[in-house]
Amino acid sequence: MSTQTGPALDTPPRGHALVPGPKGLPLLGNLPQFGKNPLAFFELLRGHGDMVRWRFGRNRCVFISDPECIGELLTETESTFDQPSLGVAFRAVMGNGLIVARGRDWRRKRSLVQPSVRPKQVKSYAATMASSAVDLADTWSDGQRVDIKREMAALTQKIAVRTIFGVDTPADSEAMGRAMDVAQLEIGKEFAGIGALLPDWVPTPGRARIRKAAAVIDSEVGRVAARHRDGETERPDLLSRLLTAVDESGERLSDEEIRDETVTLYIGGHETTSSTLVWAWYLLSRNPRVREALTEELDRVLGDREPGFEDYAQLTYTQAVVKETLRLYPTIWLITGVAKEGARLGGLPIDEGTRVWSSQWSTHRDARWFPEPEEFRPERWDAERGDEIAEYAWFPFGGGPRVCLGTRFAMVESVLILAVLARRFELDVEPGVIEPVPSLTLQPDRDVLATVRAR
Repeated sequence: MSTQTGPALDTPPRGHALVPGPKGLPLLGNLPQFGKNPLAFFELLRGHGDMVRWRFGRNRCVFISDPECIGELLTETESTFDQPSLGVAFRAVMGNGLIVARGRDWRRKRSLVQPSVRPKQVKSYAATMASSAVDLADTWSDGQRVDIKREMAALTQKIAVRTIFGVDTPADSEAMGRAMDVAQLEIGKEFAGIGALLPDWVPTPGRARIRKAAAVIDSEVGRVAARHRDGETERPDLLSRLLTAVDESGERLSDEEIRDETVTLYIGGHETTSSTLVWAWYLLSRNPRVREALTEELDRVLGDREPGFEDYAQLTYTQAVVKETLRLYPTIWLITGVAKEGARLGGLPIDEGTRVWSSQWSTHRDARWFPEPEEFRPERWDAERGDEIAEYAWFPFGGGPRVCLGTRFAMVESVLILAVLARRFELDVEPGVIEPVPSLTLQPDRDVLATVRAR
């Protein structure tokens, strides 16, 4: 992917000026518009300008769409922007893991977690990714109808528990899966509804459900972690690496910290990749030309064998399919930060306490950065003949110091799974538009049913 500092089109950016957004309601501000359809609301804000004022309840907010400002927000987090509070439901599931932690606590945890997902470690997990996909492929047959959402969720969960826990399943993988489904739903409901404005101490049915789900997650992670501690043999899985990691003062992660980072890695390796693959199959089914180009590369690079880590670099079109899927349907669809004293964006001062928002969904679909933004066109990622793409116009994994540590893991996993399955099969998704639902990740609004066609 090539980058430049300006937009891809001749149309110049609208410039850095804080402009008013749509008028809100007393006390609630723009929350009703946001809650009804966050993705459409962000596109509405983008239509007002690149730096737009709005209100989330009584909270002052600025929505940014220009990649230059997005880059400033991402790269200056921890210096002039802080992590916001993300609600009771989010904290109940994620705890105080890397996504939530701040300052010195964040730096310490990052130094302990990062070695577990370095390229060398990801390479060691690639065989598990590919073999798990092969196991699934062996169960499919020509003409079979499958629920892609369910199939991809089961596959990525299997890979997650094998690479994170070092076993085929945690103590009760079905309970863990059900708890994560509840978590996804309740986080989305709270974030886009009136619950986002309620004090933490206010009880609601949704908060009761999320605490019950979090208790299941705590129990399962704790049970597997205890089994690891009692074992005498060294394990290569992510959890074992977390259990033995020590910081510069010789301290290890506490039981609570182990739980939080394990859940963070589980969501990154399971929920986000599963969603990406579902959207990829949906897009491939709707675009036969792209599907044909993908299978041509798989036949040329792999022939009759299954892919391994060494093939990843050669599967450039497969990588482009994943990147283009993440452009159109970014699993992480929102980033936020809270301005500290002296914060600036685009050369303009931002009042302390202002919450700054940006959305991958909105920016990825901006015609200034991506010509024909609604088109599924993996060729735009060709290093030599593709589009010139502005830096931070594409940021599905965030960026700056808090960029997702699992980026490499997620890309390798998505590419290898797609390569294994698409080499053998085509999936014809049933007709009808599938809408994205923004929750913890960007999920399809219904089951994604398809017919398996053997190649």
